[in-house]
Amino acid sequence: MDFEPITRPLTDAEARAEAERIITRSFQPETPVRHFPTSFRDNTEVPPYGDTPPVHQEDRRIVPAWAAGIAVASIGVGAGITGIGCGAWLVLQGLASVTLYGVLMVTLPFAGLAMVATAIGGAVSNARSSVTKNVFEGPVTQNTQINNTSNQRGMFSRTRNDVR
Repeated sequence: MDFEPITRPLTDAEARAEAERIITRSFQPETPVRHFPTSFRDNTEVPPYGDTPPVHQEDRRIVPAWAAGIAVASIGVGAGITGIGCGAWLVLQGLASVTLYGVLMVTLPFAGLAMVATAIGGAVSNARSSVTKNVFEGPVTQNTQINNTSNQRGMFSRTRNDVR
Protein backbone atom coordinates (compact mmCIF):
# COMPACT_ATOMS: atom_id res chain seq x y z
CA MET A 1 0.00 0.00 0.00
CA ASP A 2 1.07 3.48 -0.67
CA PHE A 3 0.74 5.61 2.46
CA GLU A 4 2.51 8.53 0.98
CA PRO A 5 0.51 11.72 1.56
CA ILE A 6 -0.73 13.46 -1.54
CA THR A 7 0.31 17.05 -1.64
CA ARG A 8 -1.36 18.00 -4.90
CA PRO A 9 -4.95 17.43 -6.11
CA LEU A 10 -5.54 14.43 -8.38
CA THR A 11 -6.45 14.89 -11.98
CA ASP A 12 -9.74 13.50 -13.24
CA ALA A 13 -8.06 10.45 -14.79
CA GLU A 14 -6.06 9.71 -11.61
CA ALA A 15 -9.17 10.13 -9.40
CA ARG A 16 -11.17 7.77 -11.64
CA ALA A 17 -8.39 5.16 -11.59
CA GLU A 18 -8.05 5.41 -7.78
CA ALA A 19 -11.83 5.06 -7.29
CA GLU A 20 -11.96 1.98 -9.53
CA ARG A 21 -9.04 0.43 -7.61
CA ILE A 22 -10.73 1.03 -4.23
CA ILE A 23 -14.08 -0.35 -5.41
CA THR A 24 -12.50 -3.43 -7.01
CA ARG A 25 -10.46 -4.19 -3.89
CA SER A 26 -13.43 -3.60 -1.54
CA PHE A 27 -15.75 -6.02 -3.30
CA GLN A 28 -13.25 -8.79 -3.86
CA PRO A 29 -13.29 -11.44 -1.14
CA GLU A 30 -10.07 -12.28 0.63
CA THR A 31 -10.84 -16.01 0.61
CA PRO A 32 -13.16 -17.87 -1.73
CA VAL A 33 -16.67 -18.37 -0.32
CA ARG A 34 -17.92 -21.93 -0.03
CA HIS A 35 -21.66 -22.39 -0.30
CA PHE A 36 -23.36 -24.93 1.97
CA PRO A 37 -26.95 -26.17 1.74
CA THR A 38 -29.11 -24.70 4.49
CA SER A 39 -31.93 -27.26 4.33
CA PHE A 40 -32.53 -30.87 3.40
CA ARG A 41 -35.72 -32.55 2.24
CA ASP A 42 -36.20 -36.30 2.43
CA ASN A 43 -38.62 -37.22 -0.33
CA THR A 44 -38.91 -40.92 0.52
CA GLU A 45 -42.45 -42.18 1.14
CA VAL A 46 -43.54 -42.61 4.76
CA PRO A 47 -44.96 -46.10 5.45
CA PRO A 48 -48.66 -46.14 6.42
CA TYR A 49 -47.94 -48.25 9.53
CA GLY A 50 -44.91 -49.67 11.26
CA ASP A 51 -43.70 -51.79 14.14
CA THR A 52 -42.07 -48.97 16.15
CA PRO A 53 -44.24 -47.83 19.09
CA PRO A 54 -44.66 -44.12 19.71
CA VAL A 55 -42.13 -42.54 22.03
CA HIS A 56 -43.50 -41.11 25.30
CA GLN A 57 -42.70 -37.42 25.62
CA GLU A 58 -42.91 -36.00 29.11
CA ASP A 59 -44.82 -32.80 29.67
CA ARG A 60 -42.44 -30.49 31.49
CA ARG A 61 -44.18 -27.18 31.24
CA ILE A 62 -43.15 -24.95 34.11
CA VAL A 63 -45.53 -22.20 35.17
CA PRO A 64 -44.00 -19.46 37.32
CA ALA A 65 -45.59 -18.94 40.72
CA TRP A 66 -46.52 -15.34 39.92
CA ALA A 67 -48.38 -16.44 36.77
CA ALA A 68 -50.33 -19.09 38.68
CA GLY A 69 -51.13 -16.52 41.38
CA ILE A 70 -52.39 -14.03 38.82
CA ALA A 71 -54.55 -16.74 37.21
CA VAL A 72 -56.11 -17.72 40.54
CA ALA A 73 -56.61 -14.08 41.52
CA SER A 74 -58.29 -13.27 38.20
CA ILE A 75 -60.68 -16.19 38.65
CA GLY A 76 -61.50 -14.98 42.17
CA VAL A 77 -62.02 -11.39 41.02
CA GLY A 78 -64.24 -12.58 38.17
CA ALA A 79 -66.36 -14.66 40.53
CA GLY A 80 -66.60 -11.79 43.02
CA ILE A 81 -67.61 -9.28 40.37
CA THR A 82 -70.20 -11.72 39.06
CA GLY A 83 -71.65 -12.03 42.57
CA ILE A 84 -71.74 -8.26 43.00
CA GLY A 85 -73.39 -7.90 39.60
CA CYS A 86 -76.05 -10.47 40.48
CA GLY A 87 -76.72 -8.73 43.79
CA ALA A 88 -77.02 -5.35 42.09
CA TRP A 89 -79.37 -6.86 39.51
CA LEU A 90 -81.58 -8.27 42.27
CA VAL A 91 -81.65 -4.94 44.13
CA LEU A 92 -82.48 -3.02 40.96
CA GLN A 93 -85.18 -5.55 40.02
CA GLY A 94 -86.67 -5.03 43.47
CA LEU A 95 -86.51 -1.25 43.12
CA ALA A 96 -88.12 -1.45 39.71
CA SER A 97 -91.20 -3.10 41.20
CA VAL A 98 -91.67 -0.55 44.03
CA THR A 99 -95.21 0.71 44.59
CA LEU A 100 -96.56 3.33 46.98
CA TYR A 101 -98.25 0.72 49.16
CA GLY A 102 -95.04 -1.27 49.36
CA VAL A 103 -93.07 1.79 50.48
CA LEU A 104 -95.72 2.62 53.09
CA MET A 105 -95.71 -0.92 54.45
CA VAL A 106 -91.92 -0.93 54.72
CA THR A 107 -91.69 2.49 56.39
CA LEU A 108 -94.69 2.02 58.71
CA PRO A 109 -92.69 0.39 61.56
CA PHE A 110 -90.05 3.12 61.39
CA ALA A 111 -92.70 5.84 61.45
CA GLY A 112 -94.33 4.19 64.48
CA LEU A 113 -91.00 4.03 66.33
CA ALA A 114 -90.31 7.68 65.51
CA MET A 115 -93.75 8.69 66.78
CA VAL A 116 -93.26 6.79 70.07
CA ALA A 117 -89.77 8.31 70.54
CA THR A 118 -91.14 11.82 69.94
CA ALA A 119 -93.94 11.28 72.46
CA ILE A 120 -91.50 10.00 75.09
CA GLY A 121 -89.12 12.91 74.46
CA GLY A 122 -91.93 15.44 74.77
CA ALA A 123 -93.14 13.89 78.05
CA VAL A 124 -89.63 13.93 79.53
CA SER A 125 -89.11 17.55 78.42
CA ASN A 126 -92.38 18.67 80.00
CA ALA A 127 -91.54 16.82 83.22
CA ARG A 128 -88.15 18.53 83.47
CA SER A 129 -89.38 22.01 82.61
CA SER A 130 -92.19 22.01 85.19
CA VAL A 131 -89.92 21.13 88.11
CA THR A 132 -87.45 24.03 88.19
CA LYS A 133 -87.55 27.51 86.77
CA ASN A 134 -84.39 29.57 87.02
CA VAL A 135 -84.85 33.32 86.78
CA PHE A 136 -81.75 35.46 86.64
CA GLU A 137 -81.99 39.12 87.55
CA GLY A 138 -79.16 41.57 87.28
CA PRO A 139 -77.37 43.97 84.96
CA VAL A 140 -76.37 42.75 81.52
CA THR A 141 -73.29 44.14 79.79
CA GLN A 142 -72.78 43.55 76.08
CA ASN A 143 -69.54 44.49 74.31
CA THR A 144 -69.18 44.21 70.55
CA GLN A 145 -65.83 44.79 68.89
CA ILE A 146 -65.38 44.42 65.11
CA ASN A 147 -61.90 44.23 63.58
CA ASN A 148 -61.75 44.52 59.80
CA THR A 149 -58.47 43.53 58.18
CA SER A 150 -58.20 43.50 54.44
CA ASN A 151 -55.20 42.29 52.45
CA GLN A 152 -55.75 43.14 48.83
CA ARG A 153 -52.83 42.38 46.55
CA GLY A 154 -53.09 41.56 42.88
CA MET A 155 -55.85 39.24 41.70
CA PHE A 156 -56.69 37.55 45.03
CA SER A 157 -57.97 39.34 48.11
CA ARG A 158 -59.09 38.28 51.55
CA THR A 159 -61.26 40.18 54.01
CA ARG A 160 -61.39 38.92 57.57
CA ASN A 161 -64.05 40.15 60.00
CA ASP A 162 -63.51 39.26 63.65
CA VAL A 163 -66.59 39.91 65.75
CA ARG A 164 -66.00 39.66 69.51
